[in-house]
Amino acid sequence: MWTEITQAKYDRKGQRYASDVTNAEWALIEPELPGKRPLGRPREVALRAVSDAILYIARTGCQWRQLPREFPPFTTVQHYFYAWRDGGVLEKINFALLLQAREAAGREASPSAGIIDSQSVKTTESGGPRGYDAGKKVKGRKRQIVTDTLGLLVGGEIHPANVQDRDGATLVIGTICDLFPWLRHLFADSAYTGGGLDRAIAKFGHWTIEVVRRSADIAGFAVLPRRWVVERTLAWLNRNRRLAKDFEASLASAKAWLYLGSIQILLRRLGRA
Repeated sequence: MWTEITQAKYDRKGQRYASDVTNAEWALIEPELPGKRPLGRPREVALRAVSDAILYIARTGCQWRQLPREFPPFTTVQHYFYAWRDGGVLEKINFALLLQAREAAGREASPSAGIIDSQSVKTTESGGPRGYDAGKKVKGRKRQIVTDTLGLLVGGEIHPANVQDRDGATLVIGTICDLFPWLRHLFADSAYTGGGLDRAIAKFGHWTIEVVRRSADIAGFAVLPRRWVVERTLAWLNRNRRLAKDFEASLASAKAWLYLGSIQILLRRLGRA
């Protein structure tokens, strides 16, 4: 329900574009971005302008060449996007903001339980790895994500859609097991049963996966405990039109846009605090 207090928190009329970061939000991510290099050509572009441009593309889904002229040249923005993608900068920012968001919510910085799920999305003619998900009847890729119990993105991986969820789970667990030492329990749906998943994830430590099943006597839509949290997160991420489809030729770029969607969620949450 909208009130005078909540409307003021969510209002972004003072921004040039609604996707632009506020001063409070920029103060959160600026320390996590790479500093100036001691050698080479001096930096001539402001990183805040580059960040605003990348978040604009994530939110609107426009092509690189359609970037408005108020932003730096699209080739410059592309250069920083690929550099941050390959340097793990986006994952680092997401990690730092996640810890701050959990502490702001009165939780321990490292979660002890999470929820795992996947989303199959169509790809375009851009090429790259893809597959056919016979269950969802989607030709494209899967986004395999893990969230904490608040619905904040802990980690994510991209793989062809023909890879089973229980096989893709090892990919995302492998990326988060060292970052979150207390996270060893996951809630999931029945797609994560069988196939030797327990043996496959044993190499990452003592992990347990609790399957939340749908009751047989429930007809139609029903909100299932724990599982609804990750479904809501996928809906949050899909507010970014760049994620409506997978437009990327590489899995690395697709993963980068996934993390950018999460970063935008965390910035909004922390910036309103």
